[in-house]
Amino acid sequence: MLTIWGRSNSVNVRKALWALDELALEYRHIEAGGAFGLVKESDFLKRNPNGLVPCLEHDDFVLWESNAIVRYLAETFGHGTLQPDGARARAAADKWMDWASLVFAAPFRDIFWNSVRATPAQRNEAEIQRGLENSAELLRIVDDVLAQQPYLSGDRLGIGDIPLGCQIQALRTLSYPLSELPHVAAWYQRLEQREAFRTLVRLPLA
Repeated sequence: MLTIWGRSNSVNVRKALWALDELALEYRHIEAGGAFGLVKESDFLKRNPNGLVPCLEHDDFVLWESNAIVRYLAETFGHGTLQPDGARARAAADKWMDWASLVFAAPFRDIFWNSVRATPAQRNEAEIQRGLENSAELLRIVDDVLAQQPYLSGDRLGIGDIPLGCQIQALRTLSYPLSELPHVAAWYQRLEQREAFRTLVRLPLA
């Protein structure tokens, strides 16, 4: 039995939900975090002492951290689909998971938190502008890669596409421009054609 804890309007939770849906797995989804609470209760903290989402339960195994959850689902259920074949192909896809979460996360946070999470009084326009400039520069790297292959994971959708795909999906709801990044735009259009991804696009961010 698979259970995923986390609110649907969390970008990190969406990584796990997308992977679960992409793999056509049956699972129970418990909304938690934010307005749903639960994450500071002792029962949840036994699962994840950080008090954060997402958190995955698979029978008697508990796992937290969104990228770790996606990797686990792909390794357990996704050979031939989300999990690339061979150590080098997996590593090549895996690096994009870390890149999205460690490198692209900084400008993404500048845009997203000030536009969605901050109150009007807290909003910092200078941080938004910095985020727009830095993210555009970083996405040119992605655009160059996608000029050579259809997905960050290679010839097919895989683990490497999920973190950045969720971030770009969030930014697109804020009318983030992709017109100067034709290969990123084409990649995003391919993501939108997937049923599992479209279920994310219809969800509000806040």
